[in-house]
Amino acid sequence: MNQDLDIAINAAVDAGKVILKVYGLPVIETKKKSDSSPLTLADTKANAKINSYLRKTDYPIISEENKQKDFEERQHWSTCWIVDPLDGTKEFIKRNGEFTVNIALCKDGNPILGVIYVPVTKALYYADVNSQKAFKTLLDDQHRIPELFADKDRIYPRSETKNELLRVVGSRSHMNAETTQFIDEAKLDFEKVEVVSKGSSLKFCLVAEGEADVYPRFAPTMEWDTAAGHAICSAVGLRVISQETRSDLMYNKANLLNSHFLVRS
Repeated sequence: MNQDLDIAINAAVDAGKVILKVYGLPVIETKKKSDSSPLTLADTKANAKINSYLRKTDYPIISEENKQKDFEERQHWSTCWIVDPLDGTKEFIKRNGEFTVNIALCKDGNPILGVIYVPVTKALYYADVNSQKAFKTLLDDQHRIPELFADKDRIYPRSETKNELLRVVGSRSHMNAETTQFIDEAKLDFEKVEVVSKGSSLKFCLVAEGEADVYPRFAPTMEWDTAAGHAICSAVGLRVISQETRSDLMYNKANLLNSHFLVRS
């Protein structure tokens, strides 16, 4: 096993355990960050747990809940971690289970490893882009990690999109006019267009494991929202294409805000 991927997997799973302790409290207290997005105790505790793992490696960390370093310093980072300790805080507050822990390792702006853990379902997605393999492994009730990299756990995107049906990933929180237009235009080419809704980075996973065909995201996201999902999609041969540059999304940019993008084969 790649040692960095091993560290990321253990960090994500342990962060998931921390998150579920807060999830089980009678009341989930929230604060508002400077951008008005919600912050919970689960975000900060999961971030501390992940940092305790990743700081033992040779790579610096970009995390949603860390104070961000200036690009003057970051531009010299050839390799770095990109982390969202609790992706889908709104889903967490709604208690619908569709929230994740996202950890990616990026080199020269490209994701090379990715881990997404879903604490409620105990589904662990992980990928090594260089080996072009991604996996989904289910952990037990105690979050114990079984054998990893088993052939039975490999995931694959849908091999062919026929004109009869196109499954489009939509967000539970971010369906906007541009996405609606994309869906309407797809209806001209396909007999049926089906919208599949999921929260957090699970939207990437749906396409990577063949449960959906395309994921248009025409709303703001940050690098930590997408890096892990991007790695998993890249490992199964999908692309995460910037609608601004028409190339794959890049990471550790001067501005950590992503352009709109499209996940497809």
